[in-house]
Amino acid sequence: MATDDKKTATGQAASSSPANDKISSVLSEKRKFPPPAAFSTNARIKSMEEYEKLYSDAEKDPDAYWGGLAEEFHWFKKWDTVLEWNTPYAKWFQGGTTNICYNAVDVHANSWRKNKAAIIWEGEEGEQRVLTYGELHRQVSKFANVLKIAGIKPGDRVGIYMGMVPELVIAVLACARVGAVHNVIFAGFSAHAITERVNDSRAKLLICCDGTRRRGGSINLKNIVDEAIVNTPSIRSVIVLKVTGENISMHDGMDHWWHDLMGLASDESEPVEVESEHPLFVLYTSGSTGKPKGILHTTAGYMVHAASSFRYVFDIRDDDIYWCTADVGWITGHSYMVYGPLLNGATLLMYEGAPNYPQWDRFWDIINRHKVTILYTAPTAIRAFIRAGDEWVTKHNLSSLRLLGTVGEPINPEAWMWYHKVVGQEKCPIVDTWWQTETGGIMVSPLPGATPTKPGTATRPLPGIMADVVQKDGTPCGPNEGGYLVIKKPWPSMLRTIYGDNKRYEETYWSEFHDMYFTGDGARKDEDGYIWIMGRVDDVVNVSGHRLGTSEVESALVSYEAVAEAAVVSRPDDIKGNALVAFVTLKDEYEGDMKLREALRNHVAKEIGPIAKPDEIRWAKGLPKTRSGKIMRRLLRELATSNEIKGDVTTLEDFGVLENLREKEED
Repeated sequence: MATDDKKTATGQAASSSPANDKISSVLSEKRKFPPPAAFSTNARIKSMEEYEKLYSDAEKDPDAYWGGLAEEFHWFKKWDTVLEWNTPYAKWFQGGTTNICYNAVDVHANSWRKNKAAIIWEGEEGEQRVLTYGELHRQVSKFANVLKIAGIKPGDRVGIYMGMVPELVIAVLACARVGAVHNVIFAGFSAHAITERVNDSRAKLLICCDGTRRRGGSINLKNIVDEAIVNTPSIRSVIVLKVTGENISMHDGMDHWWHDLMGLASDESEPVEVESEHPLFVLYTSGSTGKPKGILHTTAGYMVHAASSFRYVFDIRDDDIYWCTADVGWITGHSYMVYGPLLNGATLLMYEGAPNYPQWDRFWDIINRHKVTILYTAPTAIRAFIRAGDEWVTKHNLSSLRLLGTVGEPINPEAWMWYHKVVGQEKCPIVDTWWQTETGGIMVSPLPGATPTKPGTATRPLPGIMADVVQKDGTPCGPNEGGYLVIKKPWPSMLRTIYGDNKRYEETYWSEFHDMYFTGDGARKDEDGYIWIMGRVDDVVNVSGHRLGTSEVESALVSYEAVAEAAVVSRPDDIKGNALVAFVTLKDEYEGDMKLREALRNHVAKEIGPIAKPDEIRWAKGLPKTRSGKIMRRLLRELATSNEIKGDVTTLEDFGVLENLREKEED
């Protein structure tokens, strides 16, 4: 039950000027939901008092806190020091040797969990497979030997371009087992994107599928790989997994079938003992704002935070069926589809296919049949489900669910409420998580048995994470004063650098504030210390002397009953500095006209103040998104300014969306 089920909003934006670089916070959300008593009773962390003590202890003695968590893992040799910090370069657990694959697989395969399901996989056409920890250990060991046959040595980079099949997880873990550095490339990317990532990381081997299934059809991945590797001189060979039976070309001396090599490999493979700071993976940002950044993560620190954050945030139990809907090609897939769950001996569900195939209830059908207990998905997906209609959800029995999570971008309060009421049936806590590719793991999130939640906020930092909202000069902001989200102290899973470019690493993350990591996000902290993400600083605009976070305007628009989704960007304005342009997708039963435009503008004025009223509202059948579901606001800014698209669109999922948006609507 909510303590206050009514939303209130401030009437005016706080005064600010561009001279002091403060960000106006214009949206206020007062609804509050305590954790269900039954959940708290059995939770790892049962109250805010327990959280406060844990957070305080970690703040006072971070070495003791992180060192205590690290003690839970297997080390071939224990570390000498918890942290060596020379701003902005960290070395965690120096002197220690370990192997993350051993901790994620062998530890469980050698225990009572040997016959426990590690992965439950379902394909789009209904195919199912189950891999126990014992079988996962055997498959990973065999493929580790395949990598050795292919000449892969510790430190070598391996590109992986595969659909969401169990072999993708096997390939990732096998790389870690032999000390190779994996570079997973999302299987929706173009040949150019593969070439760029392979060349930057100088990968020696590329692993791919022949194809992947999507919405009843298939995509030929091998043909894309063939086009990509024409310009990748570092690639020595390609391993191909047969999944769809696509018509492909296999080139003698270069291409090798997965099943042929596995048939030659032994199923015994000792894990390589690697130093704590040994590189684990390089993962590239999408490149929507320029050259992709190769985010480098190392072994031990990443292992400690990915595992402990998973355990705290999802309050994992041995009988849970956990489903993270993210692709392994993104950091969420790395940390909370592969490493976090497996390090904790959890059972994870893996689905290859679209959320609306063959119809809009696929997710809910999967949850019902597999008795999923924890669902971790993106606000983009939630908004799509809202637009499809409640009936797709309510026709299924979702009583197995006990916890819900969101990831990828801030969730607007009304989407949070729908998730809470329709999917969670008002009994499941929601963990709204904030973190980045660069942070490696969750940084700000409710703890489901302890934290009272408010729709739209990730609440408080996890123990050991010193996050704060500061002004331009680095001093802390007051309650509800908009500023810049920073991390004040190093944490174990932090990125170590941008691969091959230390200068870019220093300039991008450490030049804005002295001795603090700058996240790139605008935020505010409310009177309870809860952090509200206001969007990327790039998306903060100056309107008549007020610096506004566009995400708050989007939340106000989506709270109107006719609106399914909205994105707000700015265009130059001679009088105001910038004008706000809103791209709005309506629910199917509504039609856009001048009357609705004015109603929406007035609604925004009522919710968060006249200063935030959009100057222009454009109706959009859909919004341009990356294949991971993030709205490409850069393209919308170009459209709003010149009605032309000039930037890179290789990560765009549906090109038809742009054509519809180019046609400026007239009433």
